[in-house]
Amino acid sequence: MGITARGVGLLVAAVVLLGVGFRFAYPELTLLGAAAGAAVGYAALVAAWRPRLTVTRLADPDRVARGEPASMTLTVRNSGRLRSANLLAEDRCGDRTVPVPVLRLRPGRDTEVRYDVPTHRRGVVPVGPLRVTRRDPLGLVALARPYGATVPVWVYPRVHPLTAVPTGAGRSLDGRVDGVPHGSITFDSLREYVVGDELRRVHWRTSARVGELMVRENVDTSLPRLVVLLDNRATAHPERVGGVVESFESACEAAASIVTAAHRADLPVVLLFAAAEPAAPVTPGGEVDGGGAAGPLDRLAAAELSSDDDAVRAATTRLRQDRLGDTLIFLTGPGGRGELGHVGALRGAYPSVVVGVFGAAEPTPPGAAGLVVVDAADGAQFAAEWDGVRRW
Repeated sequence: MGITARGVGLLVAAVVLLGVGFRFAYPELTLLGAAAGAAVGYAALVAAWRPRLTVTRLADPDRVARGEPASMTLTVRNSGRLRSANLLAEDRCGDRTVPVPVLRLRPGRDTEVRYDVPTHRRGVVPVGPLRVTRRDPLGLVALARPYGATVPVWVYPRVHPLTAVPTGAGRSLDGRVDGVPHGSITFDSLREYVVGDELRRVHWRTSARVGELMVRENVDTSLPRLVVLLDNRATAHPERVGGVVESFESACEAAASIVTAAHRADLPVVLLFAAAEPAAPVTPGGEVDGGGAAGPLDRLAAAELSSDDDAVRAATTRLRQDRLGDTLIFLTGPGGRGELGHVGALRGAYPSVVVGVFGAAEPTPPGAAGLVVVDAADGAQFAAEWDGVRRW
């Protein structure tokens, strides 16, 4: 509850009038002081009354690419029996507020407001809660209360079309490695025959040599498995223009384009961040939002820069131990080229390693750490040069 400047002045006048009236025995001043104090008390009671309002929201859509239109429809319904007079309301949308007309909203009636959600920047835009301010008729006291929950609108990075997909590594038992674009069934090992195995899988030559039936075990070892490592360290993206780190935004666009192309081609893909990802969005009231990031595009929308300078070294250590795929794509900024040696050390665990460097003033020296490096100004240029790495 907040007392307005008018209320503060009237309250001070009430104290002064009461003090002077009692001190010098002026009943008129005492009466005026009591009236002023009663007015402030009445204003506090009026403002403290809580109107019963039901707030619903509908985002259309709630997930959108950067720059595409998105809107929010807010419906406020008076669920009480009394008229909600002298109410001022505004909705929070990101960093701005939107006025909502709820003056003299009759019982059982509702009002609807539709407005655009800003999508010019990648991120998670929190919308809400509705802030309703209750004032007394004299404007002495104002009390603001939140209504409704916070609804996030996920603004994805731009997705640029990629026309090429990496080839898999089909490995045979004799050590040969072949490039297979879409996967195939490959012989893996032999095992003893078990009742129920198909006879066409029996390897007769080996069975005759060992004296018992042996069957072939086949696995799909050539299906390309992509691992996208996004460098989200602040030291890798040092330049900031107008509050926006363009090199990091371009890296997020490249990651989104690769992940989308892999899903369309039915290829398994894993998106990793060098540093720890941010926690779920938090509402202004301090509550964790229930609609946390789920898919890779949600995670890219919520991605933020980290101050962990050793994150890439720790991430490459984990990648070497886990071996999550056969194709590694490292996306970084101009400040991340010093870590290419650690990334290049993964070539033994990942047959194909490609690096994308964004926003660098000068091109990366050729043959850096023996890697295939793509220098790009933004995500669109990276997508245009993607075909150049088809040879991997």
